[in-house]
Amino acid sequence: ARPRTVGELLAPTSPFDKKCGRENWTVAFAPDGSYLAWSQGHRVVKLVPWAQCLDTFSLHGTKNGANAASSPRLPRQGSEGGQRNKPCEHVLDCGDIVWSLAFGSSVPDKQSRCVNVEWHRFQFGQDQLLLATGLSNGRIKIWEVYTGKLLLNLMDHTEVVRDLTFAPDGSLILVSASRDKTLRVWDLKDDGNMMKVLRGHQNWVYGCAFSPDSSILCSVGASKAVFLWDMDKYSMLRKLEGHHNDVVACEFSPDGALLATASYDTRVCVWDPHIGVILKEFGHLFPPPTPIFAGGANDRWVRAVSFSQDGLHLASLADDRMVRFWRIDEEYPVQVAPLNNGLCCTFSTDGSVLAAGQDGSVFFWALPRQVCSLQHLCRTAIRRALRPAHLRALPIPPKLLRFLCYQI
Repeated sequence: ARPRTVGELLAPTSPFDKKCGRENWTVAFAPDGSYLAWSQGHRVVKLVPWAQCLDTFSLHGTKNGANAASSPRLPRQGSEGGQRNKPCEHVLDCGDIVWSLAFGSSVPDKQSRCVNVEWHRFQFGQDQLLLATGLSNGRIKIWEVYTGKLLLNLMDHTEVVRDLTFAPDGSLILVSASRDKTLRVWDLKDDGNMMKVLRGHQNWVYGCAFSPDSSILCSVGASKAVFLWDMDKYSMLRKLEGHHNDVVACEFSPDGALLATASYDTRVCVWDPHIGVILKEFGHLFPPPTPIFAGGANDRWVRAVSFSQDGLHLASLADDRMVRFWRIDEEYPVQVAPLNNGLCCTFSTDGSVLAAGQDGSVFFWALPRQVCSLQHLCRTAIRRALRPAHLRALPIPPKLLRFLCYQI
């Protein structure tokens, strides 16, 4: 089956555009669902109000709504039609090729870990929304979303900043993953000061992701690396072993019980991160390659993986020009869509739409309409509320415990 196409946002092109530098390496949704951001290539990041994109798609249909990114329907900040109290479209010139994006929002009662708060230049309120952009030259630029203003320029990495992630707890702790083989932890409430350098990767770091409770960070990279970090102590918890080639993307399920990793070994692995066991494998090459050949060049390398908000579906994007939708309890994809040269994908905040990036443009598909079972909803609610150690101590039948741990 093929998923329903929602729409597309196409980057403007000219006959003199160089192919190199136009890649869309990253696309992101704001935590509150208000904005969509993506890299258009050639240093440019586009910020668009998501609700207005959906309105344009529904008004024009999937064909004519293609150029919503440049539609006059979207007011720009400072334009005659734009109102300052409404979300506005922005075009950000980041000064170098953009490899990563992340939105962050503040919770006022989450104080900075720095003691000298009276010296801070910025006081981030609950109504502020930030966008971090990771660049090819190793810099990270922090922008205020509603105004498009540049706030901070973080300089410490020596290579490409390949991925960025904010802690979901509103503390404005930012983690960056770089080709310089390090992860760096920044405190934006402390004017962007770097708090810690996490070392352990022997090669490039491709991606990083926080668990929903912000206590664990997963980082993935070259040489089959999947590491879990304790973000209270800034120490490594464990290494997960099972991939046969570079691991390029990772994401936790919304209840924190599962971790999905995408690799050039043609697989997406779904782990129980708390015990380091692979629970499910989603293969993109049939028959699956043996470990000795999984490291070779082929056209099934998996580039990206993303969990939907329902915790039942995930999406993957591979070099075989396909986007796949999976259910965690089924072996084969439930829906497949074509996409040439896709590099990144992520679900919208409410989980209803998947966005995938390709050559400066973004394409959107609707999540398959399947109602979650009452058992699955109860499982996700319990896993959100209980830590793994408390869960395993419950006096419940072994089969029920295995279900709560996604083992059946």
